[in-house]
Amino acid sequence: MADDELDEAFELGMACALAAECGRDLRRCAQMYGGLFPPAAFDADFYAALALTGAFSAPWATSHALKIVNRTALWVSAVDRLVGHTTTTRSQVTALARDCLAVADGAVPRAAVTRFLADLRDELATVKDFEDHRVLWRDQLAGMFEAMARAWVWRDTRVIPTFARYLDNADSRGSCFVDLSHWIYAGDEWARHHLGELRTVSAHVQRYLHLLGDLASYRRDVSWGDLNVLMLGVSRAEVTDAMAELAREALELLKPVRERSPRTAAYLRRQIGFNAGLHGISG
Repeated sequence: MADDELDEAFELGMACALAAECGRDLRRCAQMYGGLFPPAAFDADFYAALALTGAFSAPWATSHALKIVNRTALWVSAVDRLVGHTTTTRSQVTALARDCLAVADGAVPRAAVTRFLADLRDELATVKDFEDHRVLWRDQLAGMFEAMARAWVWRDTRVIPTFARYLDNADSRGSCFVDLSHWIYAGDEWARHHLGELRTVSAHVQRYLHLLGDLASYRRDVSWGDLNVLMLGVSRAEVTDAMAELAREALELLKPVRERSPRTAAYLRRQIGFNAGLHGISG
């Protein structure tokens, strides 16, 4: 085996070991919030994919450093299920958002979903810079709920948005909230002092992941009655073309970030590459 192959195999093995450790943490975490993660919706493959995404996006990190990014992604998945498949009225969606934002502001949680969020909030508060970024963190959380509520209304009223409008609603995916939480908790000094700039790049990557996720889940979305980009009158080729353009633009935006914080840039670049590979979809 050539030296470069040996080094590559070693790095892959380390990333897989990291993913296994993160996966154990995610499963333990899910058990703490009874009923929020029913096995029918959150099976072993789900936890494995989530842990692998975190580990391969930042293979240089420790499992402790990845705790917030992985757990926040887990929480967002639970919220997405609640909004998409549990709530039956707009008032329920509004109440869920209101309760979560109140907990983000410091309120006492009264349900499993808000108790999980409170635990995330309190873990973030162990980082000395969190108070400086708390308003930004809450703003991103509010934007996620606004986008989820908008998507809920589109589905409930059978409104078909334009492709551009749908793409602009990518905050419903929640990956920007996950990224921001990660940088506050485990980002380097440059990242923590440039979160506003990073939100712009993260939003670009989020749009790419929004389309990628739709291509991967189209059959499931059809069977569940969920809205999907391929239901908007655009072809798969048009979607992959848009993804390719978003990826090119994101990589261009990441060039100055890479000069100042190589690992922050690598984290976002690897989000694009790993998720595309995971779903077997090239944009």
